Amino acid sequence: MRNNKDRTILHCDMNSFFASVELLERPELADVPMAVSGDPEHRHGIILAKNDIAKSYGVVTAETIWQARSKCPDLHLVRPHHKKYAAFSEKINRIYYRYTDMVEPFSIDESWLDVTASRRLFGTGKEIADSIRRTVKEELGLTLSAGVSFNKIFAKMGSEYKKPDATTVISRDNFRDILWPLPAGDFFTVGRRTAEKLTRYGIRTVGDIACSDRDFLISVLGKHGAQIHDYTNGLDDSPVTKSAERSKIKSVGHGITFRRDLTGEEDIRTAVTALSDRVCSRLRRYGLRCRAVKAEIKDPGLRTISRQEGLSRPTDDTRTMASAVMDLISKSWVTDDPIRLLTVTAIDLCDKDQTEQLSIFDADPGDEQKKEIGKTLDEIRKKYGKNAIVFGSVIDNDLGIDIETHSEE
Repeated sequence: MRNNKDRTILHCDMNSFFASVELLERPELADVPMAVSGDPEHRHGIILAKNDIAKSYGVVTAETIWQARSKCPDLHLVRPHHKKYAAFSEKINRIYYRYTDMVEPFSIDESWLDVTASRRLFGTGKEIADSIRRTVKEELGLTLSAGVSFNKIFAKMGSEYKKPDATTVISRDNFRDILWPLPAGDFFTVGRRTAEKLTRYGIRTVGDIACSDRDFLISVLGKHGAQIHDYTNGLDDSPVTKSAERSKIKSVGHGITFRRDLTGEEDIRTAVTALSDRVCSRLRRYGLRCRAVKAEIKDPGLRTISRQEGLSRPTDDTRTMASAVMDLISKSWVTDDPIRLLTVTAIDLCDKDQTEQLSIFDADPGDEQKKEIGKTLDEIRKKYGKNAIVFGSVIDNDLGIDIETHSEE
């Protein structure tokens, strides 16, 4: 039964966004298999987006060019134009703001909207979603899929359920019928490695997660087990966050208590890389960069030190942050002394757009490459889960580092 106090949340996800934007200026590619890739001249480049024809050949986002071309030898590759995508993203979000001021961008091509207070003006959640889809198509020539639900997680699942150019309503009455038969790995926040772990316990579908014992999932997956149990049962009350409210974020941090103590520079570097990667991923999601970093260290005797240091220029790049944190630790800690807990925090935050107004004399020649790497990592993880791609030094560590179960600040 519907709860009259339920919110109405939309999740709007652009269909093949990068490829669709490119096709606006190159309509001759609409009838051939086409994909946007990070480096079309390099066989190990990554597929960032593809059109429906390429998809019919089995081409998928995040695979390498050589893998895609092995499936589709005639695949036409186009270089990405991220400034163009950002401009279209801004136009799309302006359309959303015609319906509500409660808009939370999740990435460059998807946003949550809370339209609870808009229903008197524009109709039901489905009617609003359909109106938005028509407006975006008429004004920009692009299509999107929308999910409508009583919480953010199910709205996100709705936008994924039927593509392209569709609206799916997931209600308290139908969510079990729609979502529970899906493979566990298809559920938002369940990455590939988590799905594989669940399969070993006979948990194969979303419904299996929902009907599993919550304490058992916690024993297997930690706090992430509790989270996905709640989410699959419709227990999500996280709000849609306005842009103005996101700008109030003061810091972004991650910490880990390790399975064994860190001893030596190699251990510390592995941990710092994993933590910096997670912090920078969240910074990019929020559209923020940091002007300083902080490291907090706790040893087995619970002695704690905290140190912070400014950066020469704002960053949301993992390697830049990790290097700064390693320098900070080397100045304040004997690397052979054991570390029980380590937290890396980005502080003194600023809006990304502010830092992109650098003059040509301030620009780092490597900035564009760092941005491409960050965007590629985010795109892969958005599609396949947070652990779909990690830095090499973090793979198969024995420290208990699991990106999906870090604590957050």
